[in-house]
Amino acid sequence: MFCFQCEQAAGGTGCTKIGVCGKQPDVAALQDLIVFGLKGVAFWAHKAREKGAIDRDIDVHMIEALFTTVTNVDFDPASCAKVAQKTVQMRDKARALFEKANGGPFKGDVPAAAGDWKLPAGQAEMVALGRKHGVKAFHSDPDVNSVQNILLYGCKGMAAYADHAHILGKDDPKIYGFIHKALASMLDAKLGLMDFVGLCMECGKTNIDCMGLLNKAHIEKYQAPTPTPVSIGAKAGKAILVSGHDLKMLEELLKQTEGKGVNVYTHVEMLPAHGYPGLKKYKHLVGNFGSAWQNQHKEFADFPGAIIFNTNCIQRPGDQYKDRLFTWGRVQWPGVKHIDGWDFSEVIAAAQKAEGFKEMPAKNILTGCGHDAVLGLADKVIAAVKSGAIKRFFVIGGCDGAKPGRNYYTQFAEKLPKDTVILTLACGKYRFNKLDLGDIGGIPRLLDVGQCNDAYSAVQIALALAGAFNCGVNDLPLSIVLSWYEQKAVVVLLSLLSLDIKNMKLGPTLPAFVTPNVLNFLVENFNIGPIGSVEEDMKQMLGA
Repeated sequence: MFCFQCEQAAGGTGCTKIGVCGKQPDVAALQDLIVFGLKGVAFWAHKAREKGAIDRDIDVHMIEALFTTVTNVDFDPASCAKVAQKTVQMRDKARALFEKANGGPFKGDVPAAAGDWKLPAGQAEMVALGRKHGVKAFHSDPDVNSVQNILLYGCKGMAAYADHAHILGKDDPKIYGFIHKALASMLDAKLGLMDFVGLCMECGKTNIDCMGLLNKAHIEKYQAPTPTPVSIGAKAGKAILVSGHDLKMLEELLKQTEGKGVNVYTHVEMLPAHGYPGLKKYKHLVGNFGSAWQNQHKEFADFPGAIIFNTNCIQRPGDQYKDRLFTWGRVQWPGVKHIDGWDFSEVIAAAQKAEGFKEMPAKNILTGCGHDAVLGLADKVIAAVKSGAIKRFFVIGGCDGAKPGRNYYTQFAEKLPKDTVILTLACGKYRFNKLDLGDIGGIPRLLDVGQCNDAYSAVQIALALAGAFNCGVNDLPLSIVLSWYEQKAVVVLLSLLSLDIKNMKLGPTLPAFVTPNVLNFLVENFNIGPIGSVEEDMKQMLGA
């Protein structure tokens, strides 16, 4: 195997024996095979689209299958094999769709991925085939190969957001169309390095639309989030812990647990759910448990109830809690009960059987500070900036992870001057969201914008401030310090680059799939750089 799509890449270059995430070599090969097959689907779906022919099943499979290959999602080889089988079926369906719209067969050269290659019947043979189509085989030029991988990982991240929106009944044909176009482009030998750079920028712009679509879906369904204190203690009673990102799944679980004496807690990226009026109306949604995803091994053993993942980031389960752990949606782990559909009775039964919590009072943390809430304070914020009460804004967000060096983000938040405000999002906030940073004239110094997809809210806040001060985003008193881990972080970064946002810091390490030449391009055009020491970085950003 060879995998370098996440920040944990072994040795800073790539995992070759087993994924640091826990991904086994057979799963890695099957996921490489899925991506190879999806390129074939994309080739025909893109050509069919050019003829005006669209198929919803093909579109939805594309995002579901890409999401399957995101880090810490599907670790089950049997599940991945089924996705590979369906991918070949969708390739044939997409080809038939094109030929019908075209009035006959395609007359040009058909790339190998889009050809009529057969999927082996046995899983071992599928694994052997997948090993021939790894990420190093995309292109012979290392820089082109690097940018193609950036594009692929951007599409994977966007597919996750598109999947969440689809579950809530929101679809945009332009988003599906771009993903088909992007993956099909990787089969076009005529395209060069700058063609793929352009596609990466287009990926970022398209993802802004995708995050906006998901934001619209959330607000229409659950109303705009409002600043909400969330308990990090526990209420006496039976308990279920929900980890992931999917709000619809949480809503259905809340409906089914109502009146059954079972309290529901959020974990990691589910914390922002407490800010939505349509979800916090459920009185048995009582708090947030634990810290970031990489600590689940030690924290889940102490949770006395049922636990369910609805998206990444699952790790190898511990024996102490495996029998009360469930997965849903794209997430799967061998030997862990997977819930298909919307019936959570097994999860509820496991919670009722478990010991449950004793009362454990604790402090609150604040969430629900999306762009609607922050822009509702716009006059107050603008006045504070003009008076000098607020000197600078810092976006400190992104993924958390297990590698050393992430205490940088804690120290950075702690050492910022008291006349600065932090906007944070995604699970990287768990490095500092329990700190008491106070407020500036009633404006909290720490504003939790939401999940990683709520980078859309951060962008809207920045654009609104730029409009208020009649300047560009790069001219604002605003600095961006990002932490990354997986492919959703990649597409968020591409979104920021597509807006021509410059001078960002990225850490804790730079991606292994970025070659020195590609890195130089990013530095020269966007002045992006790695995090250094807290003191030197802060001095540079504050202009001290």
